[in-house]
Amino acid sequence: MTVRLCCTCEGVLHCEGWHDLARRARAVIASPCRSGQDDRTKTFSGRLTMGMITTALGAGLAGLMLSGAALAQEAYLPARGDDQWERRDAAAMGFDAEALQGAIDFAIANETRHDPELEAVSPARDLTVSVPLTWAFEPHSSPIGPLAPRGAPSGVIVRGGYIVAEWGEPERADMTFSITKTALSHVVGLAVDDGLIASVDDAVAPYVDDARFHTDHNAPVTWDQMLRQTSGWWGELYGKPAWADRPSREDPASKLRAGPPEPGAAYEYNDVRVNALALAALHVFGEELPDVFRARIMDPIGASDTWSWRPYDNAQVEISGRAMMASTGGGHWGGGLFISAYDLARLGLFGLHRGSWGDDRLLSDSWFEASLTPGEHAPGYGYMNFFLNQPDGEGPGFRVANAPAAAFAYLGAGTNVVFVSPEHDLVVVVRWIDRLQTGAVLEQIMAAILE
Repeated sequence: MTVRLCCTCEGVLHCEGWHDLARRARAVIASPCRSGQDDRTKTFSGRLTMGMITTALGAGLAGLMLSGAALAQEAYLPARGDDQWERRDAAAMGFDAEALQGAIDFAIANETRHDPELEAVSPARDLTVSVPLTWAFEPHSSPIGPLAPRGAPSGVIVRGGYIVAEWGEPERADMTFSITKTALSHVVGLAVDDGLIASVDDAVAPYVDDARFHTDHNAPVTWDQMLRQTSGWWGELYGKPAWADRPSREDPASKLRAGPPEPGAAYEYNDVRVNALALAALHVFGEELPDVFRARIMDPIGASDTWSWRPYDNAQVEISGRAMMASTGGGHWGGGLFISAYDLARLGLFGLHRGSWGDDRLLSDSWFEASLTPGEHAPGYGYMNFFLNQPDGEGPGFRVANAPAAAFAYLGAGTNVVFVSPEHDLVVVVRWIDRLQTGAVLEQIMAAILE
C-alpha cells in the first residue's frame, strides 16, 4: 500500500498567486447559478455578468478583468492515462498538507470490516462472501452476477483538475455498487438530450415493448419517477421480484403483504426498479448501455480501459430481433460498475464541469440541473445517484456540516464515495471506508482547505 501527497510542481506556467486566482475564478464560473438565470450566460457568453463579478470580488478577485471564455480555457483537464494526470503540491493548491494527510490516515484506519470474529475467518475484502452475507435476510437473495474480492482502502483528491493526493490502489478496478446508478442516469440523460426520450414526464411504457411495463399499475410510471426512485414499479426481473428487495428483517414478506406502492407517492430505494429503468433505456437506445456510456462519456473524458459495466448472468433480452445483455444499476446481486478510483475521479470532474469536457459538451447542463434538484419525497436525493448535502436533514443524502449546500456526491456500498464541491473546484474519491465515517472524513478534508 502506498500513501502519497504530491510534492512537486513541475510544469507550472504561472506564479502561485495567479494560479490561485485562476482556480477560484474557475470555481465561480463552474458553480450553479443561484439567481435563477440561465447558466449558459456564464459559460458561453464570453463576458462576466454583474452577479458573477460580485461573486468574484467576494472570492478575492477584485480587479481581475478576464472574460468567462478566457477563464474556461484556463481550466486544466487531464489527458488520457493515469500517469499523464498532472500532480500538484497540496499546499500550493490551498490545503494544509498535514491536516490533509491526517484525513487520509483516518480514511485508511476506518476501513470497512466485519466484526473481529468474522473478519478473522472471512475478511470483508472478499466480496464474494461479504455481499451474499449482507443480503442473506432477503428472499431471492442469491447473487446472479459477477462478484470479486476488492482491494485496500484507496482514494484520490483532485483540485483545479490536478491530483493533490492519492493513496492505496487507485488504479485497481473494483466494484462500486450503487455508483453504477450514476452511470445509468448519465445514459438516460443522453437519451433525453438526443430526443429519444421526449420528456422525463412521459410515461415509460410507450417506449418499451415489454408487457411488464404495460400493466395497469406500471403503465403510468414516468421516467422522472424512475430516476428519483419513486416509481413503485411492480414486477419481476431476472428472477428478482420488486417486493423481495430490502423487506423488513423481521418479516421478509412485508412488501409482498403491502402490495404495489402508488407511483410517485414515496421514495424507496429498490434495485429491481432501477434495473427496470436500465431495461427501458436499453429499449430506447437499441444498443447495450455500457457501449453508449463508453463511447459518449468515458472515452471522451479520457478514462482507462480497465473499467467495465457487468450484467447479470441471466440478463439476456431480445429487442427488435437482436439478443443483447441488459445492464444492472448496482451490485446488490453482483455485477454493475467495476472501476478504478482514478476513473471515478474523472467522472466526478465531469460532474463538477456539469457535462462539459474542455470544448466538448457531452451531456447537457440542463440534465445536471435536473439531477441536482431535490425530489419532492427525498430532499437529499436528486436523480439517481446524485446525493445532496443535508447537514441537518433526514433520509437519503449526505451530511457534511462544513461543505457548501451545492456540494453533491455519488455513493455506493462499501463505502464508495465520489464527492464534488464546485465552490472549491474539488473532487474527492474515497473507497472502502466504514459507512458511519464517510461524513467525518469529508469534514476533515474540507477543514484542511485553507483557501
